[in-house]
Amino acid sequence: MMRLPKFEYFAPTTISTAVKLMGGAGMDGQFVAGGTDLYPNMKRRQQTPRVVIGLEGIAALKRISGDPLSAGLTIGAAVTLTELIENRKVRKYYPVVAEAARLISTPLLQNMGTIGGNLLLDTRCNYYDQNYEWRRGIHFCLKKDGDTCWVAPGSKICWAVQSSDEVPVMIALGAGVKLVSAKGERTIPVAELYTEFDGIRYHTKEHGELLTEIILPPTGHWRASYRKLRRRGSFDFPVLGVAACVWFEADDETVREARLVLGAIAPHAMRVPEAEGMLVGRPLDDASIHAAATAAHAIAKPLDNTDFLMYWRKEMVRPFVEAALKDLRHPRKS
Repeated sequence: MMRLPKFEYFAPTTISTAVKLMGGAGMDGQFVAGGTDLYPNMKRRQQTPRVVIGLEGIAALKRISGDPLSAGLTIGAAVTLTELIENRKVRKYYPVVAEAARLISTPLLQNMGTIGGNLLLDTRCNYYDQNYEWRRGIHFCLKKDGDTCWVAPGSKICWAVQSSDEVPVMIALGAGVKLVSAKGERTIPVAELYTEFDGIRYHTKEHGELLTEIILPPTGHWRASYRKLRRRGSFDFPVLGVAACVWFEADDETVREARLVLGAIAPHAMRVPEAEGMLVGRPLDDASIHAAATAAHAIAKPLDNTDFLMYWRKEMVRPFVEAALKDLRHPRKS
């Protein structure tokens, strides 16, 4: 049985107290909400904070508020995935967000896991997500305790993949996040929360910052969808995620703007401007969808760091992009 290491636990009831506690803990501290990612990592000794600051008692992090038709919707970072799935405003005005949440793990873990936790999910890899003894047997890896990336042994960077379901969706929607620390607060686009091609330093959030809110833009003349590839119909992390968002002209046929984001094939979720350009100014017909899917397939370069063969995962990019874009012609009901 894998056991948690010893740590000191605090349960603040306000955001200001939480960030103050983190300031005192320094690099030895870690925030936790649902704990579905952090606690397994601690059991595997991938993360070993001496101070854990629980967010469960902070009511301000559990609210969903706003007007989707005018100002947009603000989602507290500690809102659980189940609450996100069941919220009427989310289901009606942002069904893609609810759908992505529904595809995460299992109902039991959705009851615990939070939207903020999913956005900050640790990057994953076959050589990293193992118990301590297994990792010691290969002399560890570049991401933790070692000096070799076993995915690409000659690489100086870690190729663990970003495996969140909500990250590609939030980037496609153009959502933002609020980060609060003892130094103040800042709001940035979700896309700016992540770094490129580094599975170790995979986000730009400073250690003392707390992600408090996700800000969804007002609904408009757009549609969005998400498709996920995994071995089983539940529980598994994505080995490919495709989020698509398309804005239409007044005729409701011609594409004015498009965002296409691929997840689980690199250390960060990747926008594919080459594919987006195949859609703009054209109707969302079979020809434009095929052209976009072909462009996305050419860009995608998954590596041997997750389930399934990397060559097959690459081939799945084309049909999954096509499926995500076809959903926008006849969007699925929430």
